[in-house]
Amino acid sequence: MNADLNSRPIGIFDSGIGGLTAVCELRKILPCEDIIYLGDTARVPYGTRSRETVLKYTVQDFEFLKRQNVKFSIAACGTASSTMVGESRLFGESCTGVIEPAVAAAVEKTENQRIGVIATSASIRSGWYERLIRAALPSASVFSKACPMFVPLVENGYTARDCAPTVEIAKEYLLPLKREGIDVLILGCTHYPLLSEIIADILGSGVALISSGAEAARFAKNALAEKGLLRQGREGKVKFFCTDSPELFRESAAHFLDIGGIEVERCSVE
Repeated sequence: MNADLNSRPIGIFDSGIGGLTAVCELRKILPCEDIIYLGDTARVPYGTRSRETVLKYTVQDFEFLKRQNVKFSIAACGTASSTMVGESRLFGESCTGVIEPAVAAAVEKTENQRIGVIATSASIRSGWYERLIRAALPSASVFSKACPMFVPLVENGYTARDCAPTVEIAKEYLLPLKREGIDVLILGCTHYPLLSEIIADILGSGVALISSGAEAARFAKNALAEKGLLRQGREGKVKFFCTDSPELFRESAAHFLDIGGIEVERCSVE
């Protein structure tokens, strides 16, 4: 076991701040690990870009994390993750997106084989959730819904359980899925866990919610454990980078993290 390798950080990137939910999950399950977070806030959102552009951005984001000497990387952006599937030659084994871990969890959890997926328009349009679910569980019925309003609602702090505008928009997105009788719903964007109370209220206790960021964090833990690269000892630290205003990043991050006075460094990934 190489102590130097063990002490290297885990890298996470997102097009904005939604991936901070994955940071929260990593801090819970791997409290001794250092984490480097990159928010590509100058180019957010990825969901409105072409696949070729998103793939270019994704490669650049991973390269930035590699330059920070990380031992494992997570693409906490659902849109970026959708470009990674089938492109292992570009990314290698020491990384994961959020799609495949979430699919594995949903397939394991479902009892009636009726699985719902909510994500950005680009992630839904890619079709990867449906294809991977059916590859793992051919008898599954998959019901997908793009939820384009969820990200701006979360980033502007409209996440309270009784926030009327968010509740009404969520009903419009989710009630058709509820009528299909799903028993599992993949939250295919790392912003969406901030709306989990609203989502659970609408769908009811019979529907299990799968957080794509949380499942990616568990995948990272298992991958590092298999290689003997888990860090032990002191509490880990988080270092934040963004590609646009650090001040705006700090302000937005308050909705996601229970960390006061975070330090954010502006960087370039191009």
